[in-house]
Amino acid sequence: MPTESTWNFFYLYQNAVVYPPWWSVTLSCDTYKIPKLSRSSLNSNKRTTQIRLSDRRPSVSSASCAMGSTNKLTSAEEKQPLFSFGVISDVQYADIPDGRSFIGVPRYYRHSILVLQRAVQNWNHHQKLKFVINLGDIVDGFCPKDQSLNAVERVVNEFNKFNGPVYHLIGNHCLYNLPRKQLLPLLKIPSVDDHAYFDFSPTPEYRFVVLDGYDVSAIGWPQDHPKALEALNFLREKNPNSEKNSPSGLVGLERRFLMFNGAVGKEQLEWLDGVLQEASKLKQKVVICCHVPLDPGASSPEALLWNYNEVMDVIHRYNCVKVCLAGHDHKGGHSIDSHGIHHRVFEAALECPPGRDAFGYVDVYDDRLSLIGTDRTQSTDMCFKPQANF
Repeated sequence: MPTESTWNFFYLYQNAVVYPPWWSVTLSCDTYKIPKLSRSSLNSNKRTTQIRLSDRRPSVSSASCAMGSTNKLTSAEEKQPLFSFGVISDVQYADIPDGRSFIGVPRYYRHSILVLQRAVQNWNHHQKLKFVINLGDIVDGFCPKDQSLNAVERVVNEFNKFNGPVYHLIGNHCLYNLPRKQLLPLLKIPSVDDHAYFDFSPTPEYRFVVLDGYDVSAIGWPQDHPKALEALNFLREKNPNSEKNSPSGLVGLERRFLMFNGAVGKEQLEWLDGVLQEASKLKQKVVICCHVPLDPGASSPEALLWNYNEVMDVIHRYNCVKVCLAGHDHKGGHSIDSHGIHHRVFEAALECPPGRDAFGYVDVYDDRLSLIGTDRTQSTDMCFKPQANF
């Protein structure tokens, strides 16, 4: 086991994720598609957003989406959503005593499953939610390895009490506990060759694209797998520290080059481009979901996807993407990037003390996604032009 000083490296500056010392739902919404796969590769050209909002940005009223003003009430406030869905992130359950991050933020490992239970009760009470999205990290990396399978199954069973389909994303903590080959079937993630990206269309107007942020990663794959070897070579090039979870000496956005993050590989980028082409032809609005954030304005540098810039370069070729949802950075955040795309990073269920909650549901309209948050999850209206030039 590592020393206490070594553990310090495993914590993000903003308490987002932990890298531990070991290696290694039913899809019934209207349509979903499994990608075809080929080789992967990676480069890391930088890009930054030009428009950033505070990660504690006040919620925007529905009227302001319709009129650009909050001075008058309009019928937009009474308009029914096209559909609604539930959302939660970073449950990170483990049957272990509470702990703290390196800088002292409490983590409530046993209580987090109670947060999930209340979330499912809340979602079912609404009787209008079409599905639920879990943005990843359902079990914590400190969960004893002989308990990993039971812990994952317990959390999945709680999600399955929702009266509808649940779409799971994989996060780094999921992969600390179980390898992909075992994890993906438990989460009912449609997969080819143990990849975890797919898309689905809950209505003709919208498409959701789920990215695999650990496609190229040093965790989750067998140590001799080409994806793991590619990730390790990349980290050796980008991070000079012997401890690859340490950002020591890295500056600014370079601090994302840590082992508990990952990248989207070349074949996934090509798949994403094809999906967005098709969505544009169908005049669909797209919501991107990825456990690892895709915009520096909504996240700590240490929590960003290694090649977030490449992913966003693909996304910015099209006008169909309106919102990107993520977890991983536990404090949460919200930004609007240079192309007007909203990035919403969700507050972690793990860091809710007893009696507190962090989850919500999203009402989806033609011109906005309205997040109705519970307790620590801040409500956020994400407005965009309803008739974009696709």
